[in-house]
Parts: sequence; structure tokens; C-alpha cells
Amino acid sequence: MKDVVRIPPSEHGISEKQICKKARTILNALTKAGYEAYLVGGAVRDLLLNKQPKDFDIATNAHPEQIKQVIPSTRIIGRRFRLAHVHFGREYLEVATFRAPHDKSDKGQVSTDGRIIHDNVYGTVAEDAVRRDFTINALFYDLKTGDILDFVDGMKDIKARQLRLIGDPEIRYREDPVRMLRGIRFMGKLGFSLEPATEAPISELAGLLSKIAPARLFDETLKLFHSGQALVMLDLLRQYHLFACLFPLAEQSFADDETGQFDILVRVALSNTDKRIRAGKPVTPAFLFAVMLWYQVQQGTKYYRKEGNPDLQSVHLAASDTLGFQVKTIAIPRRFSNVTREIWAMQGRFQFKACRRSLKFLTNKRFRAAYDFMCLRARSGEPLEEDCKWWTLLQEVNEEEKLAMCNKEQGSPRRNRSGRRRRRK
Repeated sequence: MKDVVRIPPSEHGISEKQICKKARTILNALTKAGYEAYLVGGAVRDLLLNKQPKDFDIATNAHPEQIKQVIPSTRIIGRRFRLAHVHFGREYLEVATFRAPHDKSDKGQVSTDGRIIHDNVYGTVAEDAVRRDFTINALFYDLKTGDILDFVDGMKDIKARQLRLIGDPEIRYREDPVRMLRGIRFMGKLGFSLEPATEAPISELAGLLSKIAPARLFDETLKLFHSGQALVMLDLLRQYHLFACLFPLAEQSFADDETGQFDILVRVALSNTDKRIRAGKPVTPAFLFAVMLWYQVQQGTKYYRKEGNPDLQSVHLAASDTLGFQVKTIAIPRRFSNVTREIWAMQGRFQFKACRRSLKFLTNKRFRAAYDFMCLRARSGEPLEEDCKWWTLLQEVNEEEKLAMCNKEQGSPRRNRSGRRRRRK
């Protein structure tokens, strides 16, 4: 094991004032009680890169129960990986006990394929450093001295703007295949490159993601596509053959859609998502899944129509098939999948513009999401540009003008699904 390198404040530039008050409170309480405690991981990395950390994680040699003795507002969570959450009202900071290499006890089990099952073997700060994934995430900030402790040349890799796994890359990916997704996320978020040995096994080992719990992959997917760099993430995931492990139907759609409309739809949608996140506006996972699975729903709807099912029923049947297949990979909570279904089901309502139906549709709580989706479809090349313009204008004019627009449509012949006008009786 490499000797620790202590980097003084004069060389790294991080000041105590940059660390949130809650983190300082925890660090001071643990050190006052006689324990080691450091700020660690992404917070140290981001501060070195002049970025505002999202989380301030802490590592200590105190066990979870000991942390709770020192700070009573602590809640201990997890079985596979026990952690302490120190609560400040509704907010909390995560405190982890130093981990050591796995042993053969129940606290450090590894599966036959190398995946970590239990990870509660405690150790020293040096052992904890080499257990972490990338070198840039294994730097420890000592609040008492202001020094950064570097056991793995993490500072060197930050200066080189590269991602390097600690230890043998294949073994580390087998321990936790999600590390491949984390590598992609850091590439897109930080603009770093993958060190060659770290990069080499990814495409070959991508299939290991099938062993990860779908609920965990849902969380990782949101971190990737709600990062403000979704377009970059998409290209990186496809480059390393990881996208198909998350969205197998969407990957198939890219291959099957000869028009290229699906590719445009996904890229326009992700670009819009990035803009909303950078502007501080809310985004919903329901919209992400509505976009990624739309081509398959369209194909399924056509099939069920040919089988003689009504339009709306065809959409619902296709939606059930598509979502049923997708949740085997990524577990989509019902509160999001139900919204995704509604967005798809409402697409057929935009053809009805007579007063009663259109004005009632405007008041639907899902109207805006369905409208945004319809206009994205128009931008991708589907023949919906006139519909998008009409519904956009309807939302902008006053009530009198709304009635005039709807009354004008009242007597217009309605188009059927094929685009041909229906003959008036």
C-alpha cells in the first residue's frame, strides 16, 4: 500500500468556509469524541475543481452505533452496507465507517461472480481509501489541519483530468458493475477521460448490469439523464454498449427506425431536459421513459389496431407490453409509469379541436406534459406541426378568441389516422 501524501492548504486551496456548517458540526463532534473523521469523496473532488458540491459525505473510524452515541440525531440504515444518516431537521448528511478488504465472514460476502453481497468489514482510513472506486473519489480532507490525505495519487489524476479505478479494473467492475455507469457519469459531468486500463473491460463486462437490482438502476439512470448532460451521457452509454443494458427496447428502436425520427425525438427531448435542469426548472422521470419507449409503443399500437382493437385500447395494450418489458431492467415506480401511460394515451386527443373537447382538455392536469410531448414529436418529423401551432396558440389567446378558434374547427372535417379527410355526411 502506498504511503499517505499530506497536501497542505497552500497547495490545494480549499478553505474551511467552503464546507457546509452541518458537515463541520459532525466532523468536530466526532473528533472531539476521540474518533478520526474526514470529509471524503465527491465533495473534496468538486471543491478541488472549483465546483459546488451537491453532498458532503464523511468517513470515520467510529462504528454506526458509536456515531449515534456521539450524535443522537443519527439513524442507522442499510444491511448490505450499513451507514449513519445524521439528521438536521428534514435534511441529513451521510457518515460511513472506514471499510477494509473483504474477509470470509458474513460481514464481507462476495458472490461467485465477484459481486459484493455484504460490505460491513471495518478498517482504517488507508484501507478505506483503496476500497473506493476511482482515485479522484478517494481523497480525504482533514478539518483539523486543513490537509488533504492522498493514498492513491488522486491529486495527480485530478490534474490530468482522468478517471482511474483503484486496483484491477475487471475485479472492481465485477465487485460492483454500477461502477461502469459511475465512470460514464463522471466523464460526462466532469469532462474527464478514462485511463486506458480502466476503459478496456467496460464493453465486454457491460452485461453484468443485468445482475443489478432494477430499483438501483432506476436511481442510476436518473443520475445519468437528469445531470444536465443527458445528451453527452446518451452518446457515451451507447459508445460503451451500456445503453442497451438500461434501455434494450430503445436501443432496438434506434436500429429499427429507418426514418431517423426516433433518434431526433430522443436528442431533442434530452436537449430540452438539459436546458430545464440548467435553468433550475423541474423535470420528471415519466417524460424520460415516455420518450425512450415511444417508438415501441407506436409499433405495438399499430399491431393491436390491425387486430381490431379500438384506438385508445390499442395504445393501452401497447403501453402495458412496453412498460412490462422495461421494468425487468429498470424498476419504474408506478407514480411515474402511470404518468408515462397518460402522456401516451393523450396523444390521440390533439386531433379533436371542437370547443367542448378542446377546452376541457386544456384543464387536464396532464395536458402540459402531453402537449410538450406532441410538439417534440412534431420537431422529430412526425406530421404534427400544424397541431402543435394550433394548440400553442389556443393557450395564448383570451377566452373569446379561444371560442372563435374552436368554433372554426367545429365545422371542419376531421382527419382520420391515415391523414385523409373524412367525407361529411
